[in-house]
Order: sequence, then C-alpha cells, then structure tokens
Amino acid sequence: MTEKSDLSLLPPPVVVLVEIQLAENIGTAIRAMANFGLPELRLVAPRDGWPNERGLAAASRSELVLESIRVFDTLEAAIADCGLVFATTARSRDMAKPVVGPEEAAGRTAVAGRAGTRTAILFGRERVGLDNDEVALSDAILTLPVDPRFSSLNIAQAVLIVAYEWRRLATGGALPFAAYESSGTASKEELLGLMEHIEGSLDDASYFRPVEKRPVMVRALRGIFQKMALTSQEVRTLRGVVAALEGRSTRPTRQRGPARTPPKRRGVMPSAPPETPSEG
Repeated sequence: MTEKSDLSLLPPPVVVLVEIQLAENIGTAIRAMANFGLPELRLVAPRDGWPNERGLAAASRSELVLESIRVFDTLEAAIADCGLVFATTARSRDMAKPVVGPEEAAGRTAVAGRAGTRTAILFGRERVGLDNDEVALSDAILTLPVDPRFSSLNIAQAVLIVAYEWRRLATGGALPFAAYESSGTASKEELLGLMEHIEGSLDDASYFRPVEKRPVMVRALRGIFQKMALTSQEVRTLRGVVAALEGRSTRPTRQRGPARTPPKRRGVMPSAPPETPSEG
C-alpha cells in the first residue's frame, strides 16, 4: 500500500535514553524504534556501556537503528543540536511546561521537522525515570494516558507507543498491505450456478418438504448466499464440496432460471417392471 506522505520529507525525532541500567532494555527499545521507523538513537552514559552483547541480542538485528547509535557522557551534549525536546514522565513535576500526549507530540514533531528543526524525545532510567534537572532541559512534557494506579511502563513499551504515534501521523495511518483476494467478487452467473447446484442436490436428497414450500425455502437459501459476498474462487470451492458430497467427480450442468417447483415425479420411487407371464 502506498504511504500517504513521503517519510524522507518528515524527519523523525531522535530517541535519547538516559543512563539505562540494563543493556537488554536498550536492545528492546531499539527493536521498538525499528518497528515504526525511528532510525536515530542516542545513549547517555549507559551503565553497561555500548555496544553490549546482551543489548545487541535483544535488538534482534535492527540494523536501521544499530548503525546510527551514538553514546554521550551528558544529556546536554546529546541534545545540543535539537531545537524541540520532549521529556517523558509518568508523574507531575510541578514545572511550568506544556504537557502533551503522544499524538500531540507527534504533530508538533512533524511541524518542527518540516521547518528544519531537529527534535528529540527523552526517556529516563528504569527505576526513577528522568530527574527534574533533566526534565527542565525539555520544551514540553510527554506523558501517556495510563491508569494512575499503575503508571509504570518499561522502556521499550514507552518507546513503542511514542514511535507508533509518530509513524501513524507520518504515514497517514496507511497499513503496509491490503486484504488479499485470490480472485474478484463472484459474478451473478457464478453465484446462480452455485445456488442451483446446491438446490439440485437438495432436491435429490428430498430436502424440500413439503414440496409446496420449495420456492420459499429456495429464496431463503439464496438470500444467505447473496449476503456472503463470495469470490469466484470461493464459489468454485463450494461447488467442489457439493460435488464431493454427491459422490460426483465433476459438477453437473444445470439449466439456469428462477426457483421453481420440480415435477411431482421427483423423489418418487420408480415402479417395478411388469411381470412376464409364466408358462404353465
């Protein structure tokens, strides 16, 4: 499916992870970034250093991000070239800063990116998040509409939600592929052939009883199939199923037309042949 906007014209934000303790958490955050097209990661003083074997394993070959990683000693250095910075936090910091959700943050990031301004989103330590001095370096606070009774997310979860909202805005919500159809919608001729095939098989099984109600029962059956929006392949499959139940190797060809009451002789056992007079 064609995306609704050119991602090359909409620079994505930089993700900044501050003093992350576990390399595995860096790796899973990298994977989340790669899922939704955020290619640039900056690490501030990761405890286990970088690169790290455990972190690389958790990243699951996300080369899009791995090739861009830069490590900094301080947060100030990591965001020095950024003009718009969001600090993520799950709690109020009593600061005179705008508080936005991930959707609004994505929109503001897009506007700034189109104007040539580099943007960044900060994520803090696993246990305590960003400290107040780090939040103070940001232009706005980014928080999520979590249940206040349990507001803690792991790093990868938080990164994934923010990355998803940016991707949704950048692509106009376009999905990577459309529903697959093996064939087009069945024509009325194909559908009528299926219905008459089924009706003929049901006639042979004496399903329509009493025979006077056959037209009503046929219309009800046809109504079911008309609502199913079958494809040509599905019609062929169903006809094959009916043929198999009939014990036929091929489908019968039936005269097409409106539902009709069959001749009364249908379903009547054939009469026995006349007896030959015996000689005596």
